Amino acid sequence: MSSLDVRTRTDADVRDVDTRTFFDDELAALAAARSHLAVPAATELRVSPLCIATPSGAWTLAIRGDRVAVDRDDTGDARVELDDDEVGKLVNDLITPMTLVASARLRMERGNLGDFLDWWVVLRALVDGRAAHTAGAVQFQDRDGAPLDLARSFTLDDDDAEIAHFLCEAGFLHLEGWFDPSEMEQISRDIDDALPRYTPDDGRSWWAETSDGTQRAVRLQRFEEHSATLATLLADERFLRIGRLTDDGYVARTTAEALEKPIGVVKGISDLLWHKDCSLGMHSYTCSGLTVGVSVTGADASCGQLSVVPGSHRALVQPALHRTTWGLPPRDLPTRTGDVTVHCSCTLHMSHPPVARERRVLYTGFALPASDDAVADHQVAVSQVREQAYKKVSQDPSPVAR
Repeated sequence: MSSLDVRTRTDADVRDVDTRTFFDDELAALAAARSHLAVPAATELRVSPLCIATPSGAWTLAIRGDRVAVDRDDTGDARVELDDDEVGKLVNDLITPMTLVASARLRMERGNLGDFLDWWVVLRALVDGRAAHTAGAVQFQDRDGAPLDLARSFTLDDDDAEIAHFLCEAGFLHLEGWFDPSEMEQISRDIDDALPRYTPDDGRSWWAETSDGTQRAVRLQRFEEHSATLATLLADERFLRIGRLTDDGYVARTTAEALEKPIGVVKGISDLLWHKDCSLGMHSYTCSGLTVGVSVTGADASCGQLSVVPGSHRALVQPALHRTTWGLPPRDLPTRTGDVTVHCSCTLHMSHPPVARERRVLYTGFALPASDDAVADHQVAVSQVREQAYKKVSQDPSPVAR
């Protein structure tokens, strides 16, 4: 049996949070009981004291020996201001620091976003009772208990149980020759035909400007409406097989996006820095979904390949940057036309900007079966700010630099 479903919350777990009670009583009690889950990682991260200032008061979080200390003062080296509502959403795992970046509500007069992200890991460990990641904590084993070959790729002829085990261990897949190059050639022609039907203000495309001043459509949403070949592919056994690899009952997405990766983007969003797809919150309600990338033109280091951090889906780490101290080296995923990449929604990944030639790729995927409806509105809100968040961070990575 294999599963990637790590959901621990439903709508019934969304609760009212009184800021004073949380910091004065609840968090102090959690620190007494669960500091062992947070302090080793906090020590590796070398966190500095953080003040969380709210309308209800200010509290400074610090590491003292083997304990997380919660003091009612405003003395932290870093300082973030949160509304009481934001405190409640943070506790309930409905938002993260990246959500505040997306909505331009991050207010820090001391320190930077990296400080807040480090302490977010500590808070999640205390609130969720989940150990924050330390170097060496994630190991990779094959089905026989031997070290897993993280450079392995799979083909249509490989055993599903073998593929599923790798996916659960590593959090990603490289599937070679999954689709025929002739299918990709037709889809590429469909992209050419569809491009004039998209405009910058249509609400279903992303645009970027290249160094020569050209405006380029870089993401075409609902592209299956313009490609009969893609619509057929989304119902094809080869695609649906991916969703059946584990025992999670994944539901195939019925829509897909076509992405163009131009050279020399100077404005707008095309390639994304390190991030998890749950970086805006709700990991404990929705993870792990599967993101499927279909290489229309292939990719390598010269044309914007995808990179992943193996095992990051099993690690409580910052959701929007990569640290070498984690002991989780990235892996590049070069692909040929018709290859497929798969990654979990909480696997850290990024796409590199092309430098020698452009590329095209399709993105779609699979979602876990719905477990509740009450947080659906918040999921919609997350999706609405996602583009803003990725755009801001991709254009200005300095807030997370340490």
